[in-house]
Amino acid sequence: MQYEELNTATITALVHQFYDGVRADPELGPVFDAAIGDNWDPHLARMVAFWSTVMMGTKQFQGNVFGTHMQLAGIEPQHFRRWLALFETTAARLFAPALADEFLAVARRIAASLQYGFFGKVVAQ
Repeated sequence: MQYEELNTATITALVHQFYDGVRADPELGPVFDAAIGDNWDPHLARMVAFWSTVMMGTKQFQGNVFGTHMQLAGIEPQHFRRWLALFETTAARLFAPALADEFLAVARRIAASLQYGFFGKVVAQ
């Protein structure tokens, strides 16, 4: 069954399932472990707040996404490719196509912005 509406529960499912995949991924897992360590619960809560703000306008999230990510070391183009592929797979599995497409459009915009910061251009979409 795919979700056909956005709410905190469905966004929470997306965030948790996506980051389960990230943590298990041989390329992304080490990058995220280096950045997050044992602080996954606060990170997941923050990501639920972020996606709720972006997708539903809840204004739960406050922070500097770009600045926070620019502090990370060792980020490579393949990390973005893998992140986007995992995100797309997770969103498509959990949400009806129209909602999955909305999530993916936002994810691609975020990824593009971060890629400009890291590499001066978009290297993965």
